[in-house]
Amino acid sequence: MEFLKSLLWVLLGALLGAIGGWYFTRKAIQKQLKENPPINEKMIRAMFMQMGRKPSEAQIKQVIKSMNQYQ
Repeated sequence: MEFLKSLLWVLLGALLGAIGGWYFTRKAIQKQLKENPPINEKMIRAMFMQMGRKPSEAQIKQVIKSMNQYQ
């Protein structure tokens, strides 16, 4: 009986830890995405312009496609 009681406490602690870990990890990821948004077309255009090139729409779509391929 004592073994089952301790096993129940361990399982309860693991469950609460998993729920707490999921919650705080989710909050941390949302905060990171808010502070550092993923790259978009406007940022790609700015990078091309900094390199001294005027990008075409096809080049921008190609860069976005290649970035999405590795995510």
